[in-house]
Amino acid sequence: MRYLPHTAGEIEAMLGVAGVKSMDDLFSTVPENCRRSGDMNLPEPLTEWELNTLMEGLARTMAVAPGFKVYAGAGSYEHFIPHAVSYLLSRSEFVTSYTPYQPEISQGTLQAVYEYQTLVSRLLGMEVANASMYDGASAFAEALLMAARITRRRKVAVSSLIHPHYLRVLRTYFGPSDLEVVEIPRLENGRTNSSGLPETDDLAAVAVQSPNFFGCVEDLALFAEKAREKDALFVVTFTEPLAYGLFRSPGGLGADIVCGEGQSLGISQSFGGPGLGMFATRMKFVRQMPGRLVGKTVDLEGRRGFVLTLATREQHIRREKATSNICTNNSHCALAAAMYMASLGGKAFRELARMNRDKSEYLKGALAKAGLRAPFDSPTFNEFVILAPSGFERIRKMLFESKIVAGLPVVPFFPDLPHHYLFCVTETKTREDIDRLVSEIEALL
Repeated sequence: MRYLPHTAGEIEAMLGVAGVKSMDDLFSTVPENCRRSGDMNLPEPLTEWELNTLMEGLARTMAVAPGFKVYAGAGSYEHFIPHAVSYLLSRSEFVTSYTPYQPEISQGTLQAVYEYQTLVSRLLGMEVANASMYDGASAFAEALLMAARITRRRKVAVSSLIHPHYLRVLRTYFGPSDLEVVEIPRLENGRTNSSGLPETDDLAAVAVQSPNFFGCVEDLALFAEKAREKDALFVVTFTEPLAYGLFRSPGGLGADIVCGEGQSLGISQSFGGPGLGMFATRMKFVRQMPGRLVGKTVDLEGRRGFVLTLATREQHIRREKATSNICTNNSHCALAAAMYMASLGGKAFRELARMNRDKSEYLKGALAKAGLRAPFDSPTFNEFVILAPSGFERIRKMLFESKIVAGLPVVPFFPDLPHHYLFCVTETKTREDIDRLVSEIEALL
């Protein structure tokens, strides 16, 4: 974006059009106790070139500057993105595409979304996927709202090993309603306790994340059976969809709704956003699915065409029949995910998933030899928890000076797990990178 400040004359002209004399008058409707009374502590104005120099200098001080090796995941993962994806995604046809309300002028956008839906359905093992949602957390909350609508029940049982941010969003969604969230406790092996489901006949859904926050792979078939016993829907969420290139899909293991974050599929981390909410379900529940759905049809001349088949929100149908207040979809991020999956194909997707798993196992084994054992014996994907000595936080700070981010402390999310750290390895780390991390830790222990 170009550096175009407003001149005093332009500001005066705008105030005149607004019918006020000063900037204070412009904001007079805002209560005085909500307004800043003094000047902001800002430096003197800079020229465009001075500002560019300043921003470049700040960029060089960031932790993600070139040379840093980050071994932290927890819902945001560093993956290589094929250059073809970045190039195609930047084409003006996609960047400036019109919102697909009018199919006759939105065929390209609609087809891209349709292809995305098809690929997501295949990856997650479900019959139908929507056009995407805002992010994994909002998709998870919407999934449980959907389960409550379908079953007409008021309680949901959620694993305590679902990403803590997802659980916070869920409680925010449920706060104004009479819906109740019950957490399922965890086991000592890093998995969710399947015997910990609440004894109630009012259970709308059972929700589990796999791989879970600790990176452990859950027994989804077992939880699907438990949910069936209570006539509840089984909801599976995820933060790392790449895992389903290696493990059996949630739909194949009995899930009724599958949702989660698709950032790993061709979308850069970008300091935490934007993300991609992936959402899929069984066809019999399609009319209760939030968001929008693109379908394929033929016109009067028999030519293939794409249309916005379902959009069950207040703008399109009566408010009492709306499934959610989700107004749009992250179509550009969905397009990136579709391009990424299509670029890799099924075979390369599986190979990439195996590479992530193998590299994390290599690091797990090397850390164990260095004295940092994994406290959970469940199988993991590309991240895992290690139990470190009490002084490990000092070591992490020293490693940071060497441009290494050695895991993520678990204790802010699980206060009963001090000295536990979540490590993540993806295909972006070489064997030499991993060996360097372990040798640096061994030298500081």
